[in-house]
Amino acid sequence: MEKRNQSEVTEFIILGFFEFPEMQPLLFLVFLIIYMMSLTGNLLILLTVCFDSHLHSPMFFFLSNLSFLEICYVTVTVPKLLAVLIAQNKTISFIHCMIQMYVFLACIAVEFYLLTAMAYDRYVAICNPLRYTIVMKRKVCIILATVSWTTAFLNPVPHVNLISQSSFCSSNKINHFFCDMTALMSLSCSGTSVIETITYIESPLLGLTPFILTITSYVYIISAILKIRSTKGRQKAFSTCSSHLTVVLLFYGTTFGVYMRPKSDYSMDLNKLLTVVYITAIPLINPLIYSLRNKELKGSLCKALRRAKN
Repeated sequence: MEKRNQSEVTEFIILGFFEFPEMQPLLFLVFLIIYMMSLTGNLLILLTVCFDSHLHSPMFFFLSNLSFLEICYVTVTVPKLLAVLIAQNKTISFIHCMIQMYVFLACIAVEFYLLTAMAYDRYVAICNPLRYTIVMKRKVCIILATVSWTTAFLNPVPHVNLISQSSFCSSNKINHFFCDMTALMSLSCSGTSVIETITYIESPLLGLTPFILTITSYVYIISAILKIRSTKGRQKAFSTCSSHLTVVLLFYGTTFGVYMRPKSDYSMDLNKLLTVVYITAIPLINPLIYSLRNKELKGSLCKALRRAKN
């Protein structure tokens, strides 16, 4: 096959879930419902936190950031997947593919940092409650959120730049449901050693460092909770961080499963399955986890819905 460099590849073909041709309409319906529910749930949390003064606390400030992030997650990937499934519109331009990959990688990084900031917030609230309002003042929260978003959107720049300059001489068909970095790297014939080296160097900073900081925070949190004598007191303290802990386990479990598996164990089918979980399932589950487990948010959401009906 004649070689085609990246300047000649003007578009890619997203294969999606081509393994199940007879299930395309059903998959479209499933992903459409998940997409609409994810948007509705996260938008409800975002608006409720913004307009309810009782929720203007550090914990809900970070939660609103997380909800906005989840909206970005599904919006950058799912609409194109829906077009692939129902209209068989599988082509995506080279530039749009690079933009989609960049925004998606940035969103992953933002979630790493935001979950770490939220873990720190819970650590201060439970381990140093008397100093909570002093330590977690609004200025500190804004700085933590700003650093998280800014750093995260700088992280993918070298990866996207290198992949955009790669040669795609074997095929322009992406065996995924969006422009995934690993899927694009498998199409490159100009060598991916530099990208892989950068990834291995960045992984401890991007993934492991926030993970270690989050785990460290929860070691102190659990230790402090166990020291509380009353059962009711322990339950109340744990309830303030159980939602966040559930989200942390879901996100890190799926993300590490995709990006930190040995190359010998790599499977594109497993990659797609795990990616579906944190692109569609987690944004859908997050609003349910936080609204059902947090009494303040649950109460505010109920009030907002009652006002909307009236």
